[in-house]
Amino acid sequence: MRYIVGEARGQAALLPALLEDYVPSDAPVRVIDAFVDGLDMAGLSFGRSVPAATGRPGYDPRDLLKLYVWGYFNEVRSSRRLERECRRNVEAMWLLRRLSPDFKTIADFRRDNGPAIVGACRAFVLLCRDAGLFAARLVALDGSKFRAAASARKIIGRARIAEEVARLDGRIAGYLAGLDEADAAEPDDAPGAVQAAIQALRTRRAELGRLAAKLDDDGRSTLVEGEEDARPMGMGRGAKPPSYNVQTAVDAETGLILHHEVTDEATDNRMLHPVAEATKHVLEQDALTVVADAGYSNGAQASACEAGGITPCVPANRAINNQGDGTLFDRSAFVYDAGSDSFRCPAGRQLVRRQLHRDSTSVIYGATDCSGCALKPQCTTAARRFVTRHLHEDALGRMNARATPDMMRKRRCAAEHPFGTIKRMMAGGRFLTRSLKGTRTEMALSVLAYNMLRAINITAAIA
Repeated sequence: MRYIVGEARGQAALLPALLEDYVPSDAPVRVIDAFVDGLDMAGLSFGRSVPAATGRPGYDPRDLLKLYVWGYFNEVRSSRRLERECRRNVEAMWLLRRLSPDFKTIADFRRDNGPAIVGACRAFVLLCRDAGLFAARLVALDGSKFRAAASARKIIGRARIAEEVARLDGRIAGYLAGLDEADAAEPDDAPGAVQAAIQALRTRRAELGRLAAKLDDDGRSTLVEGEEDARPMGMGRGAKPPSYNVQTAVDAETGLILHHEVTDEATDNRMLHPVAEATKHVLEQDALTVVADAGYSNGAQASACEAGGITPCVPANRAINNQGDGTLFDRSAFVYDAGSDSFRCPAGRQLVRRQLHRDSTSVIYGATDCSGCALKPQCTTAARRFVTRHLHEDALGRMNARATPDMMRKRRCAAEHPFGTIKRMMAGGRFLTRSLKGTRTEMALSVLAYNMLRAINITAAIA
C-alpha cells in the first residue's frame, strides 16, 4: 500500500489568478480590513493620516494598523516576524495588497502612534455598542499581572546600589593610582584605553547615583533598571518579576472588554473607582453596576463610586480579632449607634470615639472601663477593648451586601476568560515593549484583537 503523495514541485499549476480568491468571504481578516477602513485616522491623531504634498510617499497608517491588528489576532507581535509574514502569508498579502514594509517602519508605527491605537481600540467598543452587541447591564472588573520586558535580574535596591558603587570606586581608584604606568605600557594602536575605561566607570557610577535619588524621591525600596515604570509584582512566595497590573472592565453578558488600563499599581485595592468611572465615561452612561473580587475592597473607593452613580458589588475584606486564642468576640458583636457615634458591647457597655487611625481611613473606639465585666474573658485579654470602624463603613457594608454568591459567580464567568485568552495570544502574558507608554499601546492591540475575535463569535452564534 502506498502513501498519499503530493504533486511534483516542477509541475505547472493553474492557481487562482486573483489574490482575492485566496481569502474566504467569512475570514476574520476581512473584518479587520473593513473596521480600519471605517476609522477616522485624522480624528484619532494617527501620524501621516494626511499624505504630505512633497517628498517620498509614505505608507498609509491604515495599512500598518491593519497589519498590527492582524498580527496580534494571529499571535504574531514582533515587527520582524510581521515583516516576514508580509512576504509569505496569503492573508497578509491580501490585507496590504502585497505591500511589504520593513521591520523598522512597522516598529516605528507602533511606537509613534500609541494614543491613537488606544483610541482605535475604544472606537471598536463603541461600534459594538451602537450595533447593539452589548447593553452593559453588569460590568465585571478584574486585574492581572503581565510580565515586563525587563529581566528579574534588573531589579535593584539600595543595598545592591551601595555594593556596586563601592566596587566601582575601588576600580576607579585602582585605575587612577596606576594611570602613569598603564599609559606607558599601553600599545600604540590603543591610545587612551585607560581614560576610556575610567570614563565608562564614572558614567556607570553617575547612573547608580541617579537611581538611588529616584528611590528616595519615589519612596520605593526597589526599581527596575532600564524599565522604571515596571514594578516587582506577583502572587505566592519567592521573587516577584518586573510586571504591570492590567485592569479590565468586561461586559458580563458577552465577555467583551469595555475598558482596560495598564497600571503600575501592585494591588487592585485603589483601582475600583478609577476603572469603573473610566468605563462609565467610555460608554457615556449615567449609571453603571460593577462587580469585582475582594481585592478591590476599599471603603473610600466604594463611597466615591456611589457618589458618581456607580453601584459596586464587592466582598469586603474585614479584619478579625486575632488576639487571644481565637474565641474572643469579633467586631460584629458590637453594635454601632450613629446618633452618639459610639459602640455598644455585648455586655451593654459603651465604647466611645478615641482617635483617628494613623492611616486616616478608620476611627478607633475604646471602652472607658472593662473591670468587673462578666464577659471580659470572652472579649479581650487587655485592660480595655478597642474596636475600629471604617470612615466609609456604611458604603463598605452596602457594597458587601450586594456581593451575593450569584453576583460573584457572574463575575468569575465574565472576568477570567478574557485574561486567559489574551495571555495565550501574548505568549503567556509578557510584553515586548517597555514603559507604560509602550505597554499601553501593546495592550490596546491585544484587547482590540480579542474583542474582534469575541464579536465575530457572538455574531456567528446569533446568525
